[in-house]
Amino acid sequence: MRAIIDARPGSSRVRAWVRLPSGRRLDLLDPTPFDWADEDLGLGLARTYRWGGHSAWSLPLSVAQHSLLVLALRRARSPTGLSDAAARRELLHDADEGLLGFDPISPLKPFLGPGYAALAARLQAAIAQRYALEKWGAEDRRAHKQADRIAAASEAIHVVGWSRDEVRRVLRIAERPVETDPLAGWFDTPPWEPWGAAQAAERFSRVLHSLSHNGHRFAPRKDIA
Repeated sequence: MRAIIDARPGSSRVRAWVRLPSGRRLDLLDPTPFDWADEDLGLGLARTYRWGGHSAWSLPLSVAQHSLLVLALRRARSPTGLSDAAARRELLHDADEGLLGFDPISPLKPFLGPGYAALAARLQAAIAQRYALEKWGAEDRRAHKQADRIAAASEAIHVVGWSRDEVRRVLRIAERPVETDPLAGWFDTPPWEPWGAAQAAERFSRVLHSLSHNGHRFAPRKDIA
């Protein structure tokens, strides 16, 4: 990432640009919904790791794989199923972390301060506009949080190596972990094994594409291109 001072007369604005694999540039401090390609997001999430990058396997667990796990758990627990819009919202619940390239462990977040929270909120707003994400209703948010915590408990045990007692006592997750990895059947992969970045990016992007208005790709408006 490169921080640049705007050179125009009278301007002291700092821009924090990142150049993405597609060749586009994303200003992390002032993002718009048109600054990245879907593939940039998928690869960013596949290269951003949960649990501080620690794993009992040879590879760490990506946020892309976690996002698919939360979607699978949420679908399995929905008696009426999920619309594409609701599924897209589940899949993209941590999408800002893929653009930022950072997934801090939960106990660290309060120490990062209001600046980090504001930065994440701006990225989330751009993502919500880009992918037409609906605001969470109270019941949908409760169901999402439950699926997210079940995913975390399951990952802690099957991926990172925490004990069940530690998950309850140290991580303070009351939800019971699942034993069967729903992604193993969905993608025909070994259960709970973290995927490589290329596989995680491809699988995430394929599901996102299937949920995004029959593959419609968002294009920049002329006035902000």
